[in-house]
Order: sequence, then structure tokens, then C-alpha cells
Amino acid sequence: MPGPLSGLKILDFTTLLPGPYATMHLACMGARVLRIGSASRPDMVDFVPPYLPGSDVTSAAAFLGRGKRSMALNLKDGRAVSIVRQLIQTHDIIVEQFRPGVMARLGLDYGSLRAVNPALIYCSITGYGQDGPLRDRAGHDINYLARSGLMSYSGKKSSGPALMGMQIADVAAGSLNAIAGILAAVVSRNATGKGQHVDIAMLDGAIAFNALVAAAYLVDGREPEREGFLLNGESLYDFYETSDGKHVAFGGLEPQFFNAFCAALGRPDLAAGGVAPANAGEVKKQVADIIRTKPRDEWAKIFEGADACADPVLSLSEALDDPHARERGLVVEVPREGGTTVRQPAGPIRFSETRQEYRSTGVLPGTHTIEVLRELGYADGEIAEFEREGLLR
Repeated sequence: MPGPLSGLKILDFTTLLPGPYATMHLACMGARVLRIGSASRPDMVDFVPPYLPGSDVTSAAAFLGRGKRSMALNLKDGRAVSIVRQLIQTHDIIVEQFRPGVMARLGLDYGSLRAVNPALIYCSITGYGQDGPLRDRAGHDINYLARSGLMSYSGKKSSGPALMGMQIADVAAGSLNAIAGILAAVVSRNATGKGQHVDIAMLDGAIAFNALVAAAYLVDGREPEREGFLLNGESLYDFYETSDGKHVAFGGLEPQFFNAFCAALGRPDLAAGGVAPANAGEVKKQVADIIRTKPRDEWAKIFEGADACADPVLSLSEALDDPHARERGLVVEVPREGGTTVRQPAGPIRFSETRQEYRSTGVLPGTHTIEVLRELGYADGEIAEFEREGLLR
């Protein structure tokens, strides 16, 4: 069966990571996505190696553009606005990632396009939202995390906040909230016939990630600190270095898991005070000393037989090739031009009746421009004139 979002048609004006990651997953769930960008000013991901073998397409562009068609338009040309207005007769969702006000200056803001298609769902992804004193400020993932409060109690007391290896605010607060907001708006439109503007701010999402910690602070007024509560280093819940310089993770908060962990260490006596004993620092040092006596893989075998919420910290190659990841199909072969395939991360959502669709890898900007213009009814002579006059770049 086709993907669960089959029938949705999206115009994607986004760049970098948050928007393209969101629309890629929507495409894999069956939506038809047309990315509109610039052929003369490509996205940064179009230049970051590695490139696919024998191709001018980078691995990032091939992944983020998966399942999408690509059209190049010079949006500063008034004729491009006319073409977009034609497209929203058949496309019911727009996703854009410009700073507030940019789409309005181009004549492509929600208010202008809603007049053409009242059922339009228009999702804007920005760092700080469509209003507020920071609305025009530039930022990247680290900036949103810094301003969210999250980093004030993450990391170690001795070293402060730590950089993450992935973009939490971009992907989780930006991409995933955009997907949720768009699909909620689709459900609302199905009931009312009306579209709406979905305002996604990555800082908003990052602040919401404070979750239980923020809920507690808003009640008791106690500022959270690094290594100051159960899940951020105050307890035995932590990472521990092994004899080969690798690490294992222990997350067993409940008594039965902590008891099993201590038994696996050969020190059942350490379980007496629980996972957060009064002398947590002393107990944690003893645990660290024990774990440092064996290599990671030896501990992994020990913990395999213990229901203790203890696991090895895997490298990316180990994680992608892990038997569980293989069984779950978390790496897929995606078709590319020329009849070959390339391995990419799979979509993380599984459906019992529908399926993820891996139609094709991403392509070079503007690959489908002529095809789309012909579908809109433009003659080849008109298209050639557009090319000569710089509209299609």
C-alpha cells in the first residue's frame, strides 16, 4: 500500500537541516514534495563531502532530498511568484525557513497565498518565531540550546556544558515539531476545510524540552544544577569508562535493575543505598573503578545476561551494523540515478498497513524544473525564454 500521507502535496522552500529533514520524512511517508530553491546559490549541504560515487550530489543532499523533486526559481523575479501561485492550486502545504518578513517581501507570505488557496497549510520554521524581540536574530543549534536553559544543568560541574554530536534543537525542536504541527493542521483542515499558519520556533521547542525539570522549577523555584538530580549525574545513572578507553552506560533507576547491575559487577553490597544513595559520589567512584578493570566488550557480554539497563556505548558503525538495527531495517538501500542504490538511514516510524517509501535519493538543484513547468502548461519556447532571462536559477 502507498504511504499514509499519500495525497498530500508540499512545496518546500527550506534549506540546511531542520526543514529539509522534516519534508524528507513527510516524503517517505507518502507525501509528494517539490523543493523550490536556487540553482545559482545552492544550499550548504550541496557542498559538504562526501559525494556519492560518480556523482555531483553529496551524501547530505542525497539524504535530505530523498523522495523529492527539485525546481529552481529566482524568487526575486515576479514571474516566480506567479508560478508559485499556480503551484498552490495543486499543492496544499508550504514549508519555509526564511527569517520573518522575507517571504512577505517576495509576495509569498501566508496572507498573500491564503487568498489564492484558503485551505493552504503554511509552516514557517525559524530560530525564534514570527514575533518577539529575538525574531530577526540569527542562530544555529548551539544558540537555541544555550538560550533554552537546557545547557545550564547539562554536562559536568568541572567542565560545564558539552557539545552534542547531533543537532538537538534543529532536528527535534525544529523538524519533528514541524511534522507534528503540519499533520495536526491537516487533521483540523479535514474537519473544517480551513488551512492555517503553523509557527515553529526552534527555541520554543528547546525550552519545552526542559519538561519535568521546568515543571518542578515552576512549582518550587529551585534552579536545577549540573550533577544536581537523578538524571544528570547526581545518581549512579551515568556513563563509565572501560579499560580500553571506551564506555558503558547504566540507566537502571528502579531497584530491580540497580540490584542486577551491582550483582553483575560482583558487588551486590553496593545496592543497599539504591541508585541515588546519600554517598553517591563515593559509590560512583567504586563503580567506576570496577568498570575500568575490563574492556567494553567484556562488560557487554556480562550485561547481556543481566536485566540491568546497562549497555555498551557503540560507535556509529557498530550501531548501524548491530543485529537489532539490521533486524529492524534501520538502514535501507535507496534508488539513485543510473539504476544503482545508496545506503541511507531508514525512516524511524513503522506502520502495519502502509509503508515508508524510498523512491529516490536527492538530486541536484533544479533537476525537475522543466518537467514541472511543462506540467503547469508552459511551452518549451516560454521555458527557454525563462532560462535566458535568469528566472530558473
